[in-house]
Amino acid sequence: MERVIDKDFCLSSYLAFRYIFKDNYDFYENMHHITYKGIPNDKRLLVKTAHDIDLGIQKQFDELYEKYDKVGILLSGGMDSAILATYLKPGSNAYTFRTKLSDSFNNDIVRSEAYCKELGLRHIYVDIDFDDYKKYTPILMKTKCAPVHSIEPQLYKAALIAKEYGDEIIIEGDESDYIFGGMDQLLSKDWQYEDFIKRYIYLNPENILNHPVDITDFFKKYKLEDGKINFWGIMTHECTYESLSSYHNAFNTADMLYLDPYSIFEMSEKIDLSRIRNGEPKYLIRELYSKKYSKFEVPEKLPMPRPVDIIFKDWTGPKRPEFRQDIDMSKLTGNQKWQLWCAELFLDLFDKQ
Repeated sequence: MERVIDKDFCLSSYLAFRYIFKDNYDFYENMHHITYKGIPNDKRLLVKTAHDIDLGIQKQFDELYEKYDKVGILLSGGMDSAILATYLKPGSNAYTFRTKLSDSFNNDIVRSEAYCKELGLRHIYVDIDFDDYKKYTPILMKTKCAPVHSIEPQLYKAALIAKEYGDEIIIEGDESDYIFGGMDQLLSKDWQYEDFIKRYIYLNPENILNHPVDITDFFKKYKLEDGKINFWGIMTHECTYESLSSYHNAFNTADMLYLDPYSIFEMSEKIDLSRIRNGEPKYLIRELYSKKYSKFEVPEKLPMPRPVDIIFKDWTGPKRPEFRQDIDMSKLTGNQKWQLWCAELFLDLFDKQ
């Protein structure tokens, strides 16, 4: 496939989807990004029940402990990492993010402390502040050859700390959401094609860039004849690629081995959207959590927190000529502001034209 150098397209793709969705497109001649796409579907383990998932995870941990003595985990307050923590040996290191900037991590801290006490794990905090973003983001962008996701500096710092504590591999559970129906807002209805596009795009390049490029090719292969869209296909492919690439880049840049035990699974039966739409997102994972933590209430699904809202609260926006100067920053979320900050920093560091 012919390689294309197109800064305008890459900027538009990053703002819209948080990654460059065309593998052969790059910002610059000397920088080639690679989108990590995980385990191919034909090599995944088919599961039908919570018991199947339990057996599949246990087998992976048995194999891990044949290779490694020190296995750590990224532990939040949610179901996915809490379940994985139950397969660890007592005394293992569990890493939880926190910040002095806001209370965004409070729920994770309370629940992760309870999990560590229940399981006999060593609880280690990873403190995050703006200095970490400024220090680690350029390193991560250099290896990714593109602007990065706001989770990457946190993951990178956690990996560095885990290495200091002697862990040989880190467990994380990000892919559960995409396999077992955790993105309940995007799965909430059978979307019309145009409505889904408006809902899915993070930042519309036309509202941000002076030279936006059409990025709707991203959606076209998922368009259905009835005017709707195959949203499940996007969830299990494009959406997954963006997340997988973020975790892959962060851990690989830190030279830390990692494993997501959920990543080998695929549901053997079509996901039950009616259960998700009636208040049971990730119903198989909820069942497994209840089995593992019979005394705990099943937590509501929350994304991994990042202190970007407070960090970028008063940021006035990008100044480079690639960006429009009439952007209404008051209407943007902290994560959207992060994307603009990160995109401008990437251009400042690597734009040689």
